[in-house]
Order: sequence, then structure tokens, then C-alpha cells
Amino acid sequence: MDYNAAAVAEMVKRVLADLEKNGAGVSAAPKAPAAPTCEGDIPVGISNRHIHLSKEDLETLFGAGYELTPLKDLSQPGQYACKETLTILGPSMRAIEGVRVLGPLRKESQVEISRTDSFTLKVKPPVRESGSLEGSAPIIIVGPKGIVSLNKGCIIANRHIHMHTDDAARFGVADGDYVDIDVSCGSRRTRWFDVQVRVSPKFALEMHVDTDDANAVGIGNGARVKLLK
Repeated sequence: MDYNAAAVAEMVKRVLADLEKNGAGVSAAPKAPAAPTCEGDIPVGISNRHIHLSKEDLETLFGAGYELTPLKDLSQPGQYACKETLTILGPSMRAIEGVRVLGPLRKESQVEISRTDSFTLKVKPPVRESGSLEGSAPIIIVGPKGIVSLNKGCIIANRHIHMHTDDAARFGVADGDYVDIDVSCGSRRTRWFDVQVRVSPKFALEMHVDTDDANAVGIGNGARVKLLK
């Protein structure tokens, strides 16, 4: 990614000053939008922009020995939102602040944003399955103790459904299958094609879409959609 070093330094200086003034990247969880009343097979969880961190990058951003502070459990067992938030920068030098960190730590850091966010940042993230980072977009993460410049790691998450093995048997699908989803509630009925199915005995049944998808059809967390075979 081609950055102007002076511009980056000035922006980082401004971001760090803001963090010092308003708190070192720790904030309360945002309230989820109310779910509309509708029928369907699968509950929906809406993913706002967020960050997964490696241990090395966590310590660069927050200091040696730092540990994440769990805020609340997420729908998938073992996953949780943290009190920590960070700032992300792209070539536009326009910062997006307050990006939530999710735990637990991962082998590689990953930033998940929406297409709308990409226009603000002027980055070109591919639509990918979480963890598929080769060839993904570079991005800068700013924390209270340092910055991390990722050469890869920024993606737009693909639409996908987490399923327990029992759910997969019930729906007649397997890990890696692609299905269509009918969205009959919300203000704009639509159909999502090529939605990836992920199956594990560790998963709980839920479809994940980003804020762009949810806003486009007018649904909130907890809306229910129908799987079409």
C-alpha cells in the first residue's frame, strides 16, 4: 500500500492524542438494533466492522503483556467481544475509530469491514471467508501504544451460516456447501445467493451478514431467514 509517510505520521499523532483524551481504546458495547418479527429457519447475526488480533500485534498496540478484556459472549461458543477498540487507516488518511476487537486471539490479525467502510478508507478488500487472507488488502491499525501496518488482512466477510452438525443433518447440507437464502421480513424482501455453510460441533446455528447487507433489506439482529435447497 502506497502511503505518504508524513501524512501517516500526522494522522497517527492525531489519533493517539484523541485516544489519550478520550480513553485508551476501551468502550461500552453498542446496542444491537431491534429484530423485526418474521418467520424463518435460521436466526441472523449482523457483524459490524471488527478486528481479530494476533498476540504479537496485541502487544504492539497495547503494550507488552497486555491481555484482552472480555465484554460479552457472542453467539458462537468461545467467541467474545472485548472492551478494547482500535482505529484503522487506509490510503485516504480518513480514520475509522472505535473498531471493536473480538477474542480470542488468532495466529494472524484480520480486519473485517463493509463495502461502505472501504469507500471511506480507500482500500479494496476482497470478499472472503474468515481466515483466508492471502492477497487481501493491507491496512494500518492504530492503538494507544503503537501501530501495526498489515500487508494483508483486510477483508469483507462472505455471507455464511454457522451450523452445528445436528443442524446440518436436519437441513441436509455439509460443510463447504453453498445455499440460497430467502429474506422475507424487513422492508425489502430479497434472496441471497451462494451463501457458504460452515459446519462444526462447536458452532451454534446462525447466519452472519454485515451491516451493508442488513441495512439493504431492513433487518436487525435476531431476524429469521429461510434456507432454500
